[in-house]
Amino acid sequence: MNVRQSMLPADYAQWLTVLKQRIAGARQRAVLSANAEQIRLYHDIGREILDSQTRQGWGAKVIDRLAADLREAFPDMRGLSASNLKYMRFFAQECPIRQIGQQTADQLPWFHIVTILTKLSEPVLREWYAAETVSNAWSRDTLDAQIRSQLHLREGAAITNFKQRLPSPQADLAAGILKDPYHFDFLGLGEEAQERDIENALVRHITRFLLELGAGFAFIGRQYRLVVDAEEFFIDLLFYHTRLKCYVVVELKATAFKPEHAGKLNFYLAAVDAQVKALDDKPTIGLLLCRTKKKLVAEYALSGIDKPMGVAEYQLVRALPQPLDTCLPSIEELESALTIQRLSTYS
Repeated sequence: MNVRQSMLPADYAQWLTVLKQRIAGARQRAVLSANAEQIRLYHDIGREILDSQTRQGWGAKVIDRLAADLREAFPDMRGLSASNLKYMRFFAQECPIRQIGQQTADQLPWFHIVTILTKLSEPVLREWYAAETVSNAWSRDTLDAQIRSQLHLREGAAITNFKQRLPSPQADLAAGILKDPYHFDFLGLGEEAQERDIENALVRHITRFLLELGAGFAFIGRQYRLVVDAEEFFIDLLFYHTRLKCYVVVELKATAFKPEHAGKLNFYLAAVDAQVKALDDKPTIGLLLCRTKKKLVAEYALSGIDKPMGVAEYQLVRALPQPLDTCLPSIEELESALTIQRLSTYS
């Protein structure tokens, strides 16, 4: 044993762990505090500009002059471009009390706020995406992708038998993690792709796949082997959901949903519950991903199944939404301007 280790108190390791957690927590609070201070400052600046424009008729030229004067006064400070000042004004106009619905804007990074306000016009949707961003710690790129894919329409939309097969509130929580449809356009596959092609591509793009599945999914394996009565069976994809505390079996079908698909998945769920699930795990749930489905056929099929499962469609190719026209500069243009400003400061 190392001499230095032998001289340590018996409870040193535990004390060190607690101390590291406190330091990490303090650092995180410092970052959040700094972000909140920035958001409050931006909102105050935006409100001042808005008030001056309303009362004194300031025009766009004044904002350009203000940006130049502020950059001269604070050359080492980012975010004082004319473009960003316009975003601050828009922020104060759209969120007079610095909140997006019931969600305080102080918990969101600045570009997340800009994304929500410029790409969504309905207050209810802004609040929903703001809350989801905070809850799931989405990056700005992820937030942008979720808005473009209209996550609010897809989440919790799969057909399930959870209310009949799971206790409350587990049933509602499980239903909330499933979507319909799932978007797999990131795979680069055409509509002619077969099940194994899709499965292989999903594993190759596992990071994007997990993002599409949603927070809480942990990938266990593909073609997961089960042995029942000396016979081998293979699950397409097996996951564990860290929030639901249960295994999730995903079966892929390159065809329309058929009632017999539910029977096969029911067998897999029973086998996982018997052979894989731990005593403190919740019941395993299943997800059938099909090219298409008929709602009534799926509902009838699931009504006679013992195990909890859902049915959803997936799309390999989908039309992209039309871009939202806005008089404000794009975030990319703003970030580019900030980068140029930062480089010029040190040149």
